[in-house]
Formats: sequence, C-alpha cells, structure tokens
Amino acid sequence: MSVREELRTGTGPTPLPSLAGRRVEVPPHAALAVAAVLTAQLMLQLDAQVVTVALPQVQSALGFSAAGLSWVPNAYALAFGGLMLLGGRLGDAFGRVRVFTIGTALFAAASLAAGLAPNAPTMITARVAQGVGAAIAAPSVLSLLAAMARDEAARRRSLAMFTAASAIGSSFGLILGGALTAFASWRWGLLINVPVGAAVVAVVHRLVRESAPVRGRVDIAGAVTATLGSLLLVYGFIHAAEAGWATVPTILAFVLAAVLLVAFVLIEQRAAHPLLDLTLLRHTGRATALVVMGLIVGVHFSLLFILVQYLQRGLGMGALTAGLAFLPLTGTILTVTQFVPAVIRRVGPARPLVAGSVLVAVSFVWFAQLDSGSTYGGGVLAPLVVHSLGAALVFTPATVMIMDHLPPEHTGSMSGFLQMVQQVSGSLGIAVIVAVYIGAGEPGQVASGIAPAFYLAGVISALAVLTALTSLVRRGSSRPTTTHS
Repeated sequence: MSVREELRTGTGPTPLPSLAGRRVEVPPHAALAVAAVLTAQLMLQLDAQVVTVALPQVQSALGFSAAGLSWVPNAYALAFGGLMLLGGRLGDAFGRVRVFTIGTALFAAASLAAGLAPNAPTMITARVAQGVGAAIAAPSVLSLLAAMARDEAARRRSLAMFTAASAIGSSFGLILGGALTAFASWRWGLLINVPVGAAVVAVVHRLVRESAPVRGRVDIAGAVTATLGSLLLVYGFIHAAEAGWATVPTILAFVLAAVLLVAFVLIEQRAAHPLLDLTLLRHTGRATALVVMGLIVGVHFSLLFILVQYLQRGLGMGALTAGLAFLPLTGTILTVTQFVPAVIRRVGPARPLVAGSVLVAVSFVWFAQLDSGSTYGGGVLAPLVVHSLGAALVFTPATVMIMDHLPPEHTGSMSGFLQMVQQVSGSLGIAVIVAVYIGAGEPGQVASGIAPAFYLAGVISALAVLTALTSLVRRGSSRPTTTHS
C-alpha cells in the first residue's frame, strides 16, 4: 500500500516520520537558531495587533478616513491569510531556509516602509507587502523547528514553543503597541521589526543549512485558485464585519471564493504534484484537530477584539493600561505551554484538547456576566486566566495532531494550511461575534452587547468540545503519539 493510499484511509501500518530523509542539518548553536525562528513567528503574529491600540494616532498622522482606517489591520490580514497556502508550497519546493529568509527580509523591508509612511496609500501598500512577506515566511517555521530537533522530546518542546508564540502574539502585540505608543510613537510598533527581522535572517542564514527541495513542478492552477479563493474568503469576512453580510460585495466575495475553492479541490484531486495533498485531511486526528483549532482561534480573536473595546471604553483604560491588562493571558499561556508536552507524552493529545476546549467554553459563559458595573479585578481577570489555560491546552495538542504522521514533502504545505485556517477563522470569528456584539448593543453602552456575543462564543466553543471528543472515541486516538524525528 502506498503512502498516499495509507493516508487516504488514515490507517497506515506505522506512524510516518515527520521529516525523515529531509532533515535540516542541526546547527552547532541549535538553541540560538531555534530562538531566532520562534522570534520570527512571534513577530509575524503580533504585527496583526501591534497597531490596533494606536489606530487613533495613525488616523490623525496619515489622514485616514474612518472607513479607510480599518484597512491598516485588514490589509495585513488579507495578504497573510490569502497567500499562506502558496507560501507553504514554496518552502517545500525551493528550500525552507531560502524561502523563510526571503519572506522575513521582505517583511522587515515592508515594516520599514510602513513605519516611515507619509500618507495613507503608502501605509496600506506597505501593510500588504508585510502580509505577503509573512505568508512566505510563516509556513516554513514549523518545518524548520521540527527538522532542527535532535529527538522527539526536543521536537515536542519546539512545537509547544511555536504554539505559545502564535497564541501570545496577538495579546503581546497589544501590550507592545500600547507601550510604544505611550512612550515613543506608533511608528516604532512597525519599525521595531526591522532590526529584529535583520537579526533573524542573519542567524538562520548562518546557522541553519538548507533542506533538500522537493522535486516536481509547482501546481500553478492550484496556486492560482487557492490564492484567489483564500483572498476572496478573507476579504468577505472582513467586509462583512465592516458593512454587513447582506451587501453585494460581501455576497459576491463569498460566491467567487466558493467557486474558486471548489475548483481548487477538483484540481488537487487530479494534480501530479498538488499544492495540498487532500488525502492528508482524511486522517481522522488531523481533521479533528484542524476543526477544533479553527473554532477556538475564531472565538479567541473575537475575545481580544471585544475586550480591548470594553477595557478602554467601558473601564476607561488608556492604550498602555489596556495592553498590560492582557499580561495574565500572555503569562498563563507561556507558562502552561511548558508543561503540555509532558502531558501529551503521558495521556496523548486528545484529552488535553477536550479539557482545553471545555475551559474556553466556561470562560465565555463567565465573560458574558460583564456589565457596566464590573471591574477588571472582579470581572475580567478570573475568566481571562481560565480562557488562557484552556487556550494553552488546545493549541499545542492540536498542532501535534495536525503535524504528526506527515510525509516530509508535505510539512511546509500543511503548516501553511494550518496557519491559513487560523487566519481565516480569526477573521470569521471577529466578523460573526462582533456583528452580534454591535447588533445587540445600545449606543454609548459598551457592555450592552457583551452577553449575547460571548454566549455565542461559548456555543461555538462547545462545538469544539464535541468535535474534540470524537478523537477520544476512536481506537488508539487517546494514546500518546509516537512519531519519530
């Protein structure tokens, strides 16, 4: 039975080595190389939020209209989410170190242009370029981390640190953006990427040897349909959040996205060298983890969005104080993630995935009790810690389940697909839950729409619980994964 046939049934005789035969040579200063790659992941993730708390200052400095201002974060999200799958395939086809360094360098250069932008059009163009660089670099991060691990324990730790960097990136972006805006300038939230990006490129280029490119032609038809379909899908969610679900541009974006993505599926089923081998998604554990990851990421992003509004407009916090209010989230995820690999070794990834989803659901029921009389210490802090604990127990096990049992030539494309799911789910979560928050709220009453919005987030989290439970009822899914590096 071929690898492709084994994956189609999800019942291969043994777990497939993650990167067997395609390892990136472990550098003598491996810890420094791993730290550089993780720093890049953190930088790419936090950039989506680093300017959020500074948007009023950006609007004043560059002359944005109220409607146009939303494209400062959205231009980045659109390019990042829409091009992710293509970026993953580029890493597999042309070498992950090469593609990672090119993407990171482009991101740093675009950050310089954005930080020095004299007007609105320049800023939007630079934010798009940042998203393109991020989409090229990000899918290679997981592949490089897994390949540099000396053994299975090191690989688990690297995956845990990757999920921590991804999970805390948004909240840390709020903290960093608030601090830089308060003490320096909003421009430094973008300019800081330049020296960081340059250092990452220098370290990775010097210490990490290139992986062997995967032979075969690039799937041009698949790349075009996946890229355009993903771009339109993300745009549809963004436009729905701004203008409503029933507007012509929103409906047209979703219709065209559906057509293109269906075409992509048909093309991938017949392509000799597909952009994404769809048989990989027939592995039960991987499919389950992708769904759970998407649902939890969607509600997590919506929490950040609404909570920032509540802290600043409801509790009267400034940009810096509101950013610092997320320190318990960042600290809890970073701390708990250190212990998750040991938990996975003992009980497997499925049980913590279920437990984490339950905690996230509980946190949203708790958050729904916030009102105009609540305080940070009495109403926000406790559910925020519960939510953080749940997120930490979801993201690492889900990533392990998604990236295990992969043939080496597909690690980049699956990493790209995983992060595309996260970006699209984040956009969808904000669009749906924030629409409920705004629709159910009363003008001038920032807390009035919180209850229905967060109860909906709780229902979505409950769906993640039910989905995660399916991985426990199948034989062997609750055992520790035994993938070898």
